[in-house]
Amino acid sequence: MVVDCLPPMAKTREKPELLQGTLDLLILRILQWGPQHGHGVGVALRASSDDVLSIDHGSLYPALHRLERQGWVQAEWKVTENKQRGKYYRLTAAGRRQLAVERTRWSRLSAAVARVLGPA
Repeated sequence: MVVDCLPPMAKTREKPELLQGTLDLLILRILQWGPQHGHGVGVALRASSDDVLSIDHGSLYPALHRLERQGWVQAEWKVTENKQRGKYYRLTAAGRRQLAVERTRWSRLSAAVARVLGPA
């Protein structure tokens, strides 16, 4: 996953990596909103983060396949809005439970980082 943290008008762009596990959390959260094809997951992430976060396909599709193997998402082939065949992913009951676990972990981690970065 590539994270673009600079203002949109910046000439150069740094693309730091997110912490491992964050991508799964974000994908599960996006799929909580409803079934989506792979490209749509990336579009939803970019849109919901005000263009700060984007997933390259080399990270997105392996993550979706991994989540499917773990039973957290289920996939089925459907016709996309462009009249092409696409694999749509939806969150399973196990995926909803895992999302709750991941959100709790993220909250603890972000609170700990905030404490470290807080006033000295």
